[in-house]
This record gives sequence, C-alpha cells and structure tokens, in this order.
Amino acid sequence: MTNLKRYASMKKVGITSAKVHIEFDYYLKGSVMKGTVENGVTEVRSHFEVESDEQDESVIDIIKLAKQGCFAESLVQTAVPIQSTFRFNGKEVRIDD
Repeated sequence: MTNLKRYASMKKVGITSAKVHIEFDYYLKGSVMKGTVENGVTEVRSHFEVESDEQDESVIDIIKLAKQGCFAESLVQTAVPIQSTFRFNGKEVRIDD
C-alpha cells in the first residue's frame, strides 16, 4: 500500500481509496517435546481494492508498479538466505538447524 501511494503521487495519479486484505495458509506441525517443530506457508493471497476517478490504464499501471516494487511480495516469492545471531546472557550462542 505504501508503494501504491508513493507511485501514484510520483505519477500524479489520484487514488480515492485503497485497501488490501492478505490471507495465507500456515501450518505448524511436529512436537516441542521431541524437538521436531516445523512450520511454513503453502500459499499467500492478496486482495486489493482500489478506487479512483482516473483513467483505468493509469491506475492499473500504478497497481502493477506497486506490486513490482513490493519487498514483502518479493520476499515471499523468492527464497533468500537468512543469517541469524543469538545471544544468551550476554554471550553469543551458536544454534545449528
């Protein structure tokens, strides 16, 4: 939504209203007691509602640009390495997956 507002402003396209609803299918399985906890998401769905008095093509262009520039969508679509550090009682602790 931030990108939609920013890009609409940059291209001078008026947006009257914009809403998004996000749904996802999340699972959590395994056992804490056995140390076998796993979780994940199998699908994410975003539902956008945009209202504007501007030409359809102009608003659709802004929606496409906002989607292309969304770091959250990019992070969900593309696996990226993650590096985590852990400190316990002030000392760095190594946690192996």
